[in-house]
Amino acid sequence: MDLSEIHYKLISHLPSNEYFKPILVSSPGRVDFLNTHQDYKGLPVVPVAIGLRCYVAGVRGCNGIVNFTSLNIPDGFDSFSIEDLSLVGGGWFGDYVRAIFKLMINFGFRIGGMNIVLWSEIPMGSGLASSAALEVSVIKLISEVYGLNLDRSTIAELAYLAEHDVMGIPCGRLDQYACSYGGVILLDPRPPCIIEPLPHEDLIFVIVDSGVHRRIFNVHPIRQAELNEALRILLFEIDIDEGLKSKLSTSYDKVSWDLLSEEDLKPYLNSIPIKLANRLIFTIRMNTSTMYAVNLIKGLIKPRLEDLNKLMNLDLEYRVDFEDKLSLLGLIINYQHELLRDYYDVSLPILEDIRRVMLDNGALGAKISGAGLGGAIIGLVRDENSAKMVCKACIDHGFPMAFYSRPSEGVKVECCY
Repeated sequence: MDLSEIHYKLISHLPSNEYFKPILVSSPGRVDFLNTHQDYKGLPVVPVAIGLRCYVAGVRGCNGIVNFTSLNIPDGFDSFSIEDLSLVGGGWFGDYVRAIFKLMINFGFRIGGMNIVLWSEIPMGSGLASSAALEVSVIKLISEVYGLNLDRSTIAELAYLAEHDVMGIPCGRLDQYACSYGGVILLDPRPPCIIEPLPHEDLIFVIVDSGVHRRIFNVHPIRQAELNEALRILLFEIDIDEGLKSKLSTSYDKVSWDLLSEEDLKPYLNSIPIKLANRLIFTIRMNTSTMYAVNLIKGLIKPRLEDLNKLMNLDLEYRVDFEDKLSLLGLIINYQHELLRDYYDVSLPILEDIRRVMLDNGALGAKISGAGLGGAIIGLVRDENSAKMVCKACIDHGFPMAFYSRPSEGVKVECCY
């Protein structure tokens, strides 16, 4: 569907208004490229904005009523007054918009009623940030309609606060900043967030949806509780080194993970249940391999076999072309998937099947995107021909959806009328 068709699809659902003209904005989905499950721990993450987008059209209202229509959901209509911004609960789709208005009004933004219509290309629950794309696009729309001139960081932070603080969803900041900024970014999610755009001219990703959709309520709180239990045992049940103790906390999001090494923990890991020890090892290994990959992308290091072996415990006979950056990134992507599967336990048989088909048909590396236990697998490929081959193989195997994308633009105004 081209932009003119999308425009007609959305604008036709808005009431006519002789005083205010409608505005159409869009925000991309995202894939979780590097350091999955780390943003809520305050560690740097590398998301990539993709070509699938969430489109939102809206016009100012005059009566303090917000009417929100989602064309992706049967009977997807919600209406509320800005005088009563209570959430419905129970997974009600309109709560995302209610939370945004509640947050912004509580922060003192002078906004009022609106008519808003949404249509999204991003499948819900697929691990591609469908909810963050909704939040970011709606906040951008409100900013344009009411002349707030919000910048990308403010839009992203408001989206995060609406989902995390108002709705009570235990998310990190990765999704909202990825959708707002677009491209490929290195995001340090500890406030004030630091965003560094990364070179991405040679990056092409294949994204395959498993059709198994889940909410992060089914994943994040469990892993977070496991981390906290591991930390509790270290701090209160084991006589650990004072230097190590100074780096830890009773809460997973207060640990100095970036100062913590596997060597620091090694003497004590056998005293912790293996599942909990694996959660700690996962966090350190994912972060170490991510920072190596970031330096590789930025051209700051010359890869050596010894370094890769130390980083990922590779067989010393492993053959890799050290002049081929894409192959090295594929190697790291594969390593991170294995950590997600074996140390964080967020894979499923169907995800492993998708990954096998992708690797067998030309993907350089493939891993879980998002929280896991469903959602999507992403694969790095060398070029568009390789991307088409991988997509065809996945569709031929009966997987629900496969497409490829280069990094895409962040949230933007598509047109004003």
